[in-house]
Amino acid sequence: MHPAAPDSRLAPGGARLARRIGPLCVAPIGLGCMNLSHAYGAPPPVEQAERLLLQAVDAGVNLFDTAALYGFGDNETLVGRVLKPHRQQITLASKGGMAGQRQDGVMKRVIDGRPEAIQRNCEDSLRRLGTDVIDLYYLHRWDKRVPIEDSVGAMARLVEAGKVRALGLSEVSAATLRRAHAVHPIAAVQTEYSLWTRNPEIAVLDACREIGAALVAFSPLARAFLTGKLLSIDALDAKDLRRTMPRFAAPAYAANLALLPGMAAVAAEADCSLAQAALAWLLARGAHVVPIPGTTQAAHLRENVAAAEVSLSADQLARMDAAVNRFKVSGPRYSPATQAEIDTEEFVD
Repeated sequence: MHPAAPDSRLAPGGARLARRIGPLCVAPIGLGCMNLSHAYGAPPPVEQAERLLLQAVDAGVNLFDTAALYGFGDNETLVGRVLKPHRQQITLASKGGMAGQRQDGVMKRVIDGRPEAIQRNCEDSLRRLGTDVIDLYYLHRWDKRVPIEDSVGAMARLVEAGKVRALGLSEVSAATLRRAHAVHPIAAVQTEYSLWTRNPEIAVLDACREIGAALVAFSPLARAFLTGKLLSIDALDAKDLRRTMPRFAAPAYAANLALLPGMAAVAAEADCSLAQAALAWLLARGAHVVPIPGTTQAAHLRENVAAAEVSLSADQLARMDAAVNRFKVSGPRYSPATQAEIDTEEFVD
């Protein structure tokens, strides 16, 4: 069964704040589901993850973002099973072209943008999600060994077959976006975007606006940095992804923490939390921007969703922009090896 018409998916009172992703209509704050299964060390207990997803539905979240990679399929299975009773009220997004493959008895992350791989990834995702259609299907990473036109052409055939409603790309440059859009309309580009990661402002933010695509911002709270609650990395799990990121390494992280008081002053004036101020700043960057913060905690979920109601003045937005920006943040966002895998334009200072 296909989901209900997009406009019916907004929670009560949500229409005023709705944002478009191609044919889809979503609340302004979505939920990134990755950390319920992946990336930040040991995931939360299954019961906690289940509760969090249902609490998100109750809070008015209707965009849920997962991927074949997350937990090597476990996240899609979790999301599909828990949200199945609400399927017609939500927008379900997933990603292919980067998934787990067993090599020498060990599951490894593999980027594979060949048409046959994309077809296989989508079929696997549909099965795990327990649905016959994915609302928004992304190419998780552009496989630079395969022309983007070939990968997107395979995704377009999934749309023609009724298995996918709209297409997206993740972590691509404006030039690649335009090449892909010439093959099939691209409804969304998912990329990291926050006060401390401004790379979309080089070209992708405007390119999305020009072609009518949404910019779906992952890590909009800078992997907890912009919440003001992660004051030390010492307590992070040994397998936490942030331990591999230069911005979280000492002494860069200590220097970055010194940027937060300027934000805190604005948040205090606006009577909101640091996280809410950061999300409100992001929403103000354009009506086509849709943040998808992730969390494992119900209190943080409610806090994030309420950010859509925060209104910041032009002066407050400018002061936040001045407090945390690319000229002040210490360290690149990725290691050189990880950076080589993505296609985004990056500031070079």
